[in-house]
Order: sequence, then C-alpha cells, then structure tokens
Amino acid sequence: MISSYKTSILILDDEPIVSKRLQPALEKMGYEIESFYKSAEAMERIRERSFDIVVTDLKMEGIDGMQFLAEVKRLSPSTEVIVITGFATMDTAKESMRKGVFDFLAKPFKLGEIQEVIRKAEEHIRCGS
Repeated sequence: MISSYKTSILILDDEPIVSKRLQPALEKMGYEIESFYKSAEAMERIRERSFDIVVTDLKMEGIDGMQFLAEVKRLSPSTEVIVITGFATMDTAKESMRKGVFDFLAKPFKLGEIQEVIRKAEEHIRCGS
C-alpha cells in the first residue's frame, strides 16, 4: 500500500526570495510546504499545528531565529529544525546545536545543499519513529 503522507515543512525567512526559490523546488520533491517571512505569523502557525521539519533564518525583526527555534522544540520536540543564516559564526552554530538544531547552513547555499539536508532530516525522523 502506498502512503499518501507528505512530510510537512515550514520555511521562515524574512527575505521573501528564499521562500520563493525553496517552496516550488521542495513541493516538486513531494513535500508539503508553508512559507512565512514574518516570524510572528510563523510563531502563530506552529502553535496551531506541528511540522516535521522547520527551516528558519536566524536574524529577523521581532522574534529572532533562536527564539523561534526554542519555541518549536518546546512545542514539538520531534520536529527537526534547520537553521539558515547569512551571519554564520561559531557562536551561533554552537548555540543552535545546544538548542537542538538538526543542521546549520550558511547563506548563500545551493538548492542541492538544502535539499540534501532536508532529505537527511526526513530519514532521521523516519528512523526515530
């Protein structure tokens, strides 16, 4: 029997171009995608439902990526979080890891790189359940 379950992914980045590029590419791969460029709206959404994977930027107005990451893990510890940032430092990478991030990508990244990280996160979820 073929499962119709789609891995759900929330993308949060204050640069709309990131979601515009990622969403169609990931939907083509069979994922269910919801994109946000305002962190407050994304925060509301994760309180309404859980996602299998969250891809979030770090530096944003209002709620930053670290706060968002912490809230995602508090509400849904099994959600894998991938951090993408143009301000990658060893300190932000370490803090992300301490907060339970699955992986950390520095911008600019290639589409193939994030697709590979998402595929690994999906495998990790399957192995853990």
